[in-house]
Amino acid sequence: MDYNWNWGVLFEEPYLGWLVMGVQWTFAVAIAAWALALVVGILVGVGRTLPSRPIALVCTAYVELFRNVPLLLQMFLWYFVMPELVPDDMGRWIKRDMPNPEYVTAVIALGLYTASRVAEQVRAGIESVGTGLTNAAYANGFSVAQTYRYVLLPISFRLIVPPMTSEFLTIFKNSSLALTIGLLELTAQSQQIAEYTFNGFEAYTAATVIYVCIALVATLVMQVAERYTRIPGYMGSK
Repeated sequence: MDYNWNWGVLFEEPYLGWLVMGVQWTFAVAIAAWALALVVGILVGVGRTLPSRPIALVCTAYVELFRNVPLLLQMFLWYFVMPELVPDDMGRWIKRDMPNPEYVTAVIALGLYTASRVAEQVRAGIESVGTGLTNAAYANGFSVAQTYRYVLLPISFRLIVPPMTSEFLTIFKNSSLALTIGLLELTAQSQQIAEYTFNGFEAYTAATVIYVCIALVATLVMQVAERYTRIPGYMGSK
């Protein structure tokens, strides 16, 4: 069956504006969720390697819970279920009065989910440093906090830059699930354009190209960061 391609529709208003707005919301969700994921993920990842068994168990439980529950389900739980579990006044505020509840929910759900994956990278980075440097730090009178601050974390953070690139790209792709709770990010806007114009191929192709461009730019930035943070003698560095 012949298909009448019409790429010009993407440059007409309001459809071009919808695409631009979708890109803006995608970046807003991904960047905010990434900031939350880094903070929580670092704390949980460090907690999993601490000598304190209770803290390690709590952090492990967090990772297993958030990493193994599908992100889509977590979105629904935060958006539909959580307001019903809190006190009535807070629930009404979350559902009716909180600014941009879809955006806030998407950031929280995506950020906490990604934090469980970041925590695993941080844990792996710390454990890859080895016991030699850790024992040397303790032998020189370092406390646990000083050992992490001056020895383990500076090295492990530089080691995990390559795998964190993948997590950074993934958070942009996962932000598309925010459309299920009503946030008009890039995928939702392309779907809306397809429904209004019946030019679905053009709309989804445009979204695909934009996602690819975002991925390429992010990859280049992270490659530069990796080059400057590489430690000679680790992970095949020269």
